[in-house]
Amino acid sequence: MRTPLMLRYPALAPVLAAIACAPASTPTTQAPAPVARVDTVRVVDTVAARPTVPDTALQAGRFDNGKMWTFEYPPLAYFREAYGFAPDSAWFRSARLGALRLPNCTASFVSATGLVLTNHHCARESVVAVTRPGETPLDTGFYAATLADERRVPDLYIDQLIAIEDISAALDTVAAEARDAATEAVTAALVTRFGGDSAGIVVETVPLWNGAKTSAYVFRRFSDIRLVMAPELQLGFFGGDPDNFTYPRYALDMSFLRVYEDGEPYRPEVYFRWSGAGVQDGEPVFVIGNPGSTSRLQTVAQLEYRRDVGDKAILDFFDSHIGAMEAYRAEFPVQAESIDIRNKIFGLSNSQKAYGGILRGLQDPVIMARRQDADDRFKAAIARDPALQSQYGSLFDRIAQVQQQKTRYAADVRAFAGLGAPDWTPAVLLRGIWAFQHQNARRGGAPAGALSGLEQRLAGVGQQPIGLQERLLAARLGDIQRAYGDTSAFVRQLLGGATPAERARTIVTQSVLADSAQAVAALSSGTVADTDPGVVLASTVMARYFAYQQGSSPLDDDETALASEIGRAHFAVYGATMPPDATFSLRIADGVVRGYEYNGTRAPVFTTFFGLYDRHRSFAGLPDWQLPARWLKPTAEFDLGTPLNFVATADIIGGNSGSPVLNQKLELVGVAFDGNIESLPGDFIYLPEKNRMVATDARGMLEALRDMYRATRLVRELTGTR
Repeated sequence: MRTPLMLRYPALAPVLAAIACAPASTPTTQAPAPVARVDTVRVVDTVAARPTVPDTALQAGRFDNGKMWTFEYPPLAYFREAYGFAPDSAWFRSARLGALRLPNCTASFVSATGLVLTNHHCARESVVAVTRPGETPLDTGFYAATLADERRVPDLYIDQLIAIEDISAALDTVAAEARDAATEAVTAALVTRFGGDSAGIVVETVPLWNGAKTSAYVFRRFSDIRLVMAPELQLGFFGGDPDNFTYPRYALDMSFLRVYEDGEPYRPEVYFRWSGAGVQDGEPVFVIGNPGSTSRLQTVAQLEYRRDVGDKAILDFFDSHIGAMEAYRAEFPVQAESIDIRNKIFGLSNSQKAYGGILRGLQDPVIMARRQDADDRFKAAIARDPALQSQYGSLFDRIAQVQQQKTRYAADVRAFAGLGAPDWTPAVLLRGIWAFQHQNARRGGAPAGALSGLEQRLAGVGQQPIGLQERLLAARLGDIQRAYGDTSAFVRQLLGGATPAERARTIVTQSVLADSAQAVAALSSGTVADTDPGVVLASTVMARYFAYQQGSSPLDDDETALASEIGRAHFAVYGATMPPDATFSLRIADGVVRGYEYNGTRAPVFTTFFGLYDRHRSFAGLPDWQLPARWLKPTAEFDLGTPLNFVATADIIGGNSGSPVLNQKLELVGVAFDGNIESLPGDFIYLPEKNRMVATDARGMLEALRDMYRATRLVRELTGTR
């Protein structure tokens, strides 16, 4: 299951950003003095020594920047060169209209009556949303035997990209301070031209190459979406966290929805027909999807900072907070299940695995040598053109200087990684932050509206069990202690000589802010004391945090501006021959169905249902590989030799989940759902030798629908039979 990289700048959590945007009439505490840096924080070069490998392995590859091609700049010459295939404009139009975007994933039309295919993990929340009392469809699966049985999913929408317009010239000709207004004017005009809000038209601006080019994407939004079929969670995520980001895999990661319009199934102009023959080893495939975020235009200096500070801090945060949640779950299993701790742990574990793979890539001297070679070639190309050299020649040195300045805040980055995320931050601290703000605002004479807003913020903090708050707070205090060291005045003030666990227990048991109802009542009545342990905790933490932000935010702004210049320089040198970084916008990723070497052997191109049952029996008794009751006795017609999953060299990342995998005829041969562990450095470099997309095979999906779920209506719709 691919994870978008949401914690790239972990200290800028939503709650803290909201505080930073508080009304001007709401004063905060007096700005603290600049924070003294911690002498023990230093950056360690973990790739100083070059490995003994052929020089060619240390050179940048043609596709190190990946193959996430945009529809604005399709690689026609490359497709002809690689596959002897020259798709025309009608092919690209059909590929674009058949693909869809969910709020969190990709999907596609797969029938003439609005049937939509995506992954099970992309529709899992939809399954929960339509569950009725007494039902357990995550455990037993869901299938609507008739059209009337299909259930509308509340608040779900699906977007179809109906047009793309290049608006670069319109925006580049206006001054920076007028850019936002110009963007609003352009998008508003497009909404009107394509039918307006009543027609479900939504327009997004999409920066490419860090803003070197800008496109307006015109979507038609469908809001009547109904659940049609979803297998059991145990099949959709077979192998669980141990098999996540691995291959061979044996997951039936599929779900079906349907788009309705005016109460009837929608009839799309374009849909992808289901391939009966499937795909073969060595065959080219095309993945149409919405990859979330990549960092392939970052310089080596930026990657080294991530390796030594940024991504390492995020991974340390995952380690400590997963441990806290696991400890709570072990001691209070019933309460933990009632608040869905298992899925929260899985979410962190998923990200932990993803960042661990990225960090290993950043620590790999061969990969970093390739990235350095790419930087060197880029700089040399700029230097060969006097005009480019004059404009962009100093960029790499300036970005490197910013990274060096950012390392001064390494301890702060480690201390505050992930702070403010509701699921991972103790409620007593979140409420303490809003109570602290409220007290300052009240003393400063803020109007009633501002105070009411802060009260609503505090009331919006969800209830957390005391035991969970205690463990999450101990994890955070431990992170702070490790970041600054025991001799830090900040740590001594925060812990008061106690251990993180002892201090957390004291705060949670003695603060009125640990309980939602008591906190709301105390704040509205004005009885929250300055000496309340939750308020003291928040004021101490926020003083340090704001000082850190005062120093680091200008550096972040500088880096953003320089990154934009890097993008413009890159487009000036290479044009569209190298695709831009992913932006959760529609892309075409080509590849070839192909196995690879791993663990001293070879990964098979295809896995089958035979392997599913082998895993079940080989890991007998372990929950991640247990099969639901329906699957324990397969029917006589069920063909265990049917391909279930397969791998291809297509370039995907988080957001691509649910992407249709198509052959040259735009027939659906699979649906992408993951990448292998070797693909995780794909955040910053694409390495087709071992980077693999993992897909659920169209043949396996059809076999399961026909002979395991007896979903006759759905099979007939997919195959066009009656």
